[in-house]
Amino acid sequence: MPRSANKIKSQCQKVAAIVSKCGGDRDSLISILQDIQSEYRYLPEDSLREVAIQLELPLIQVYGVATFFKAFSLKPRGKHMVTVCLGTACHVRGALAMLDEVKRQLGIESGETTEDMRFTLETVNCLGACALAPIVVIDGKYHGHIGPGKVKKILKK
Repeated sequence: MPRSANKIKSQCQKVAAIVSKCGGDRDSLISILQDIQSEYRYLPEDSLREVAIQLELPLIQVYGVATFFKAFSLKPRGKHMVTVCLGTACHVRGALAMLDEVKRQLGIESGETTEDMRFTLETVNCLGACALAPIVVIDGKYHGHIGPGKVKKILKK
């Protein structure tokens, strides 16, 4: 069996296990997609097709959910997620300068992933942590009061 066929077969088996673990019903679609994204760091097309088959849903419905929520990605993401808040409090306290430094350090724009698949950079309108502004979240860990001079240090961690 060609390598790509083995990869697809393995992916289908993982999806089937995830669907089963989540109860195997249509009401579990979001949970299933979350688990698939945790496994692959994005939602591969073949996995979405397999979910549609397993749940007996139209593929367009599965894609509709996958594209509706910003938390889901159809593009491969890096091992580390870097999220910069651009909300009002962060903006006023220098978030744009900090974002420019993150982009410079990583060599990518917002919405992109580094070539080595280590980092994905995204921006959000508000993280709800205004007292810590400006703020960057790396792999779910909040780093507050970050200026351009602190960016390199927190990215190294």
